[in-house]
Amino acid sequence: MRDLLLQGAGALTIVVALIHGYLGEAKVFARATIEPARLRTLIRLVWQASTVAWIGGGVLLIAVPWMGSETARHWIVATMACVFGFSALANAWATRGRHFGWMALSAVVAMAVAGY
Repeated sequence: MRDLLLQGAGALTIVVALIHGYLGEAKVFARATIEPARLRTLIRLVWQASTVAWIGGGVLLIAVPWMGSETARHWIVATMACVFGFSALANAWATRGRHFGWMALSAVVAMAVAGY
């Protein structure tokens, strides 16, 4: 059951990351006016860097059960819980709780910690 919780948390993480990347391109940057153009490109790439990082975290959570190391399990879960927990808090604070992202990221943290 612990392994399924971690793998579920990893899969949910990847889904949340893909939604994050898509909404950034389709909703945020489609309407944003950022000058100069190179700054727009930089901000867009930083946005997508977090998308790629979250996908990497999701892959690690999915892979943890097959690593056979309690130490690896501990550090991966602890690190990802901190990263996604901070992201959830930042999202909730910045949007005053009106965006579903903080709830999805909180679910990832809860599942990962329960699977620890």
